[in-house]
Amino acid sequence: MRVVKTDGILPAGPRELAHFDGLEVDFVDRPCLTEDALIAECSDAAALLVIREPITRRVISALKSCRVISRFGVGLDNIDVAAATAAGIKITNVPDANTDEVSTHTLAMMLSLIRRLPRYDSAVRTGRWFATSDGAGMMRTENMTLGLIGCGRIGRDVLRKAAVFGFKTLVHDPGLDVGTIARLGAIGATFEEVLRQSDIVSLHIPLTPHTTRLLDGRAIALMKPNAIIINTSRGALVDEAAVAEALMDGRLGGAGLDAFVNEPLNRDSRLLEAPNTIFSPHVAHYSEQSVAETCRKAFANVAAVLRGQPALYPVN
Repeated sequence: MRVVKTDGILPAGPRELAHFDGLEVDFVDRPCLTEDALIAECSDAAALLVIREPITRRVISALKSCRVISRFGVGLDNIDVAAATAAGIKITNVPDANTDEVSTHTLAMMLSLIRRLPRYDSAVRTGRWFATSDGAGMMRTENMTLGLIGCGRIGRDVLRKAAVFGFKTLVHDPGLDVGTIARLGAIGATFEEVLRQSDIVSLHIPLTPHTTRLLDGRAIALMKPNAIIINTSRGALVDEAAVAEALMDGRLGGAGLDAFVNEPLNRDSRLLEAPNTIFSPHVAHYSEQSVAETCRKAFANVAAVLRGQPALYPVN
């Protein structure tokens, strides 16, 4: 059975390959980042291990022997799950390996912007020692409202960690009733209520046709004038041009972004000109431990399916 790992990023060492012990596996580690490359390399593969590659309907139709596609990580926006299901291909993911990392990164961005650390760092570097004016309007966290859009694994971990700082927290998650949200220590709210009432709005939802550009110009117009946006999920959840414009016009107080529509971020992006921002290159998920756990579980998913056993984390 031919197993192809196509991402070109994550490691595949003895510890990962040990999951295939006892299976007749021909393992290939080869980056295939386009549809054509995937079709050329993987048409006879029994399994794929992927992360960012375009697993489209066209690619899936060319996979004549594939039994399972295992994604390193949780998001599935690069995989046509419906087409895979129709073709009888199992899709698996790893939804729980980087919860701590992403929630911590979210809090780090949030607190950096609340405490104006990018501004203060710049002040020191440029010799503006008495830069207290940069802190005008700064509030105690216990007087601030945090709004979470989505409250799955990562959102709940953000909620748990944010409680230490005394935030009042609103949650909008159509999959949770107000009683469940209350038991988590937050207040259930509509999308519009979260936007209107929150000092920080943090996104913790998957990218779907319904959530693409969820934070657009109309949504931003509902937010408080000094509100902060945090996005450690998927770049296309926000309208980047609208965010940049609102920051430059002073209609937003700041933005912490770990994910972007185009990655790497285009050098002509207006976001790079916007004030009160902090960016990271889609690394909120990263730690040595999270990478090791993600790889281990992704390989284990493949091995289980090839042995005729249930996957650890089946999607379809």
